[in-house]
Amino acid sequence: MRPAAEIVVAGVDEVGRGCWAGPVFAAAAILPDGLTHRHLKDSKQILPGNREELSVFLCAHAEVRWAIGIASVEEIDSHNILQASLLAMRRAVAGLSLAPHFCLIDGNQKAGLPCDERTIVDGDALCPSIAAASVIAKVARDRAMAEFAVLYPAYGLEKHKGYGTPYHARALALYGPCPIHRKSFRPVREQASSAAGDEGRNRELW
Repeated sequence: MRPAAEIVVAGVDEVGRGCWAGPVFAAAAILPDGLTHRHLKDSKQILPGNREELSVFLCAHAEVRWAIGIASVEEIDSHNILQASLLAMRRAVAGLSLAPHFCLIDGNQKAGLPCDERTIVDGDALCPSIAAASVIAKVARDRAMAEFAVLYPAYGLEKHKGYGTPYHARALALYGPCPIHRKSFRPVREQASSAAGDEGRNRELW
């Protein structure tokens, strides 16, 4: 149990900011003092299986407080990806069962939280609570993208999770964007315009 006067600090991170498809996820995590795990570091440096293991450990731990916030593709396209990412962070912090006094945020942009906040560049490699938030958000988003892959199998979303890989680019060129593609992102916008032009030319031929 935490002493009443203890300052509660949460780590906050987002995942999926650079993707062409899918929502952006954020997580907030409050860790108990002395919590250790062999994989508690920058989630991008952890193998997927180990990341899953760590996420299960964190989410099941009785003294870890965590929450996830999501900003939809529609919010990304209407607000821009930066503002949508900050929105997801605010939602994650608001979802915590214990309100933090102070938040440590990965990156260099404050989220506009109702508590004190400090940004830390490469924070997911430097701060355990940010690393925990990074892992929880990454695993949750990867699972969501695997579910989207069932709905939209042509794009290989389960492989690249919506990031702009050559495979994804080829699928986008072949099929055009699907409902979870971010139309405000240039590669998607260009393929959407191309697909619209092809459809118009096809109608002329018919």
